[in-house]
Amino acid sequence: MDKTLDKFLILIQYATPKHLLSRLVGAFAASKSGWLTTAFINWFAKKYQVNMSEAAIEDTQSFRTFNEFFTRELKPGLRPIVQDTNTLAHPVDGCVSQCGAIEQGRIFQAKGHHFSAQELLACGADHAAQFANGQFATIYLSPRDYHRIHMPIAGTLRSMTYVPGDLFSVNPLTARNVPGLFARNERVVATFDTEIGPMAMVLVGATIVASIETVWAGTVTPPAGKSVFNWDYDALNNPITLEKGEEMGRFKLGSTVVLLFGENAINRFADGVEPSQPTVMGTPFAHIKGQDESATAE
Repeated sequence: MDKTLDKFLILIQYATPKHLLSRLVGAFAASKSGWLTTAFINWFAKKYQVNMSEAAIEDTQSFRTFNEFFTRELKPGLRPIVQDTNTLAHPVDGCVSQCGAIEQGRIFQAKGHHFSAQELLACGADHAAQFANGQFATIYLSPRDYHRIHMPIAGTLRSMTYVPGDLFSVNPLTARNVPGLFARNERVVATFDTEIGPMAMVLVGATIVASIETVWAGTVTPPAGKSVFNWDYDALNNPITLEKGEEMGRFKLGSTVVLLFGENAINRFADGVEPSQPTVMGTPFAHIKGQDESATAE
């Protein structure tokens, strides 16, 4: 019975005009609709058990739009960033979908489903090769989560790519049933140079995700494009450098972040970083090369 229901729910997603629905929801989320906006925010906060005590602004009537509520700031100091220089910080509040090794250029999505780093990044083979034999982590943000994305390590922006695509839901059910989900949905790929080598942060869109933004470019989508578009950044003359823990982007309505690292960049993921486990932005995410050796020396 459960499998039959799952198949039915997936078929509905295939049949739904996902882009149209997402843009309509996006228009409402950006609108200043007074009492209607407040009523919807209150309904949403109750349904998804949003912890407003963590928000810098707790009063739901203070938000002019649903987007302002959804991308709400947290109270200062509420998510301290791990200070150990050999430890990467979690980039988001969410839940680990999958993490592990990039094997033969392929990334594990769910049982029976993989996709390639080249497909995910929408790039040439040479660019994807930077992440061969590296590590990846896929983190799902639920509707109740804080939806700003932060840097796990300091980095200098090298490039950003907008990739058009579908807008399937990215919840666990869809991840188990839609082949190549994260490599077929609309997404924004940001590649950084870091002290441990290249790092890609992929912000994946989904059904009713009205907008993906970065701090350096503002709104990247919508409008949705029909072609892959790439921006290169000058790291020498006009570098865009973000520090560990600094905000790099945000979702207006929830989605997923996929992180890719090169070979030998990560020594091991931190304790508790495994599928279905919650993540808290700023807490230990992964240990880089040298972390275990320094602990042993002590």
